[in-house]
Amino acid sequence: MDAVQPLIVAAGLWWASTGLILWLVRREAASFGVSLGLGATVACAATLALWMTAGDATAGGAYIAFGAALAVWGWHEMGFLMGKLTGPRRTPCPPGATGWRRFAVSTETVIHHEIALALTALLFVALTWGQPNQVGTLTFLLLFGMRLSTKLNIFLGVPNPPSGLLPRGLAYLGSYFRRARFNALFPVSLAASIVVTILLAEAAVTNSGGARTGYVLMLSLAGLGLLEHGFLLLPATRRRPAPESALWAWALGRDAKPTQVALIEADQ
Repeated sequence: MDAVQPLIVAAGLWWASTGLILWLVRREAASFGVSLGLGATVACAATLALWMTAGDATAGGAYIAFGAALAVWGWHEMGFLMGKLTGPRRTPCPPGATGWRRFAVSTETVIHHEIALALTALLFVALTWGQPNQVGTLTFLLLFGMRLSTKLNIFLGVPNPPSGLLPRGLAYLGSYFRRARFNALFPVSLAASIVVTILLAEAAVTNSGGARTGYVLMLSLAGLGLLEHGFLLLPATRRRPAPESALWAWALGRDAKPTQVALIEADQ
């Protein structure tokens, strides 16, 4: 029973924080400065909290570190989706771009954000190095890994590229998505996600106290990562909306319908 609460907390924070970000990035552009400023304040406070609780191996320390990682991650995602931290290329995919050329131009659209995430991960590692509470650092690394897996699969091709989650200002990114029934990386990503989930479940069972709480929090997040990968396999139909759009319809509002972008099809 002591595992139920962290499972619910992690799932609730994931759903609510993702929805809040999707709602904020769909406000008027004039509000972005205030949102990012407040987000930066929260992210700085969260980073300080992560450092201060690095030596706290209790359940309370695990919750604080987990929340801190989500807060910093959310600020990064807000900056990306508001178009403030993306990459040097801000135009649709060039016609006829394939293979390594397409990979190169796709990377140019997001490289600044990826570098910022990697630097933040290194900062977290440095702040918690050798300390007993690694929940925040491992949570951030888990989010980073899930994001990278999702992006690579979207690039290679999935049945349901999540173009409906793109705000209007980043609609051009949808032109870099590829719709396909299958790609060779997906089963590898799925297997890796399952292995990580099993390892976290085993760690949650074999540990106790604060360590168990931390592993259960991350286990919930890993399970949600598996769910998001599953979303990529469920294309929308007229009768059934895209699952991610249905899940956060309250945040997407009028943008709940998929953004109209020219996706790269499998035969291209």
